[in-house]
Amino acid sequence: MEQYKLGEMEQKFADMIWANEPVSSRTLTELCEKEFAWKRTTTYTMLKRLCERKLFENNNGTVTALMSKNEFGAAQGEQFLSEAFAGSLPQFLAAFTRRKKLNSREIEEIQHLIDGYKEE
Repeated sequence: MEQYKLGEMEQKFADMIWANEPVSSRTLTELCEKEFAWKRTTTYTMLKRLCERKLFENNNGTVTALMSKNEFGAAQGEQFLSEAFAGSLPQFLAAFTRRKKLNSREIEEIQHLIDGYKEE
């Protein structure tokens, strides 16, 4: 279940790829050298790690995402719900709203989402 948990630098690196994809691995090493002061080997090590986790692929020197940033965020949310609330969205919302009250616009948006996804 660790697939969707990223460390701080992994997240920054992933964001860089999403912002620039498709990106050549050479350009990626140049970006990382400028942004993070990484050596080429550090960039390739990080890229390999995220490719093994099926977030990106490096095909003949061109790096592309296997999962969009939005898809990744949704997967992170699902993983969090699963781990922290036994997969229960209602339990999460109950816990969340005990600490932060929703305003009428937020309630309306949530209701609209629920109405749009009701099973028939």
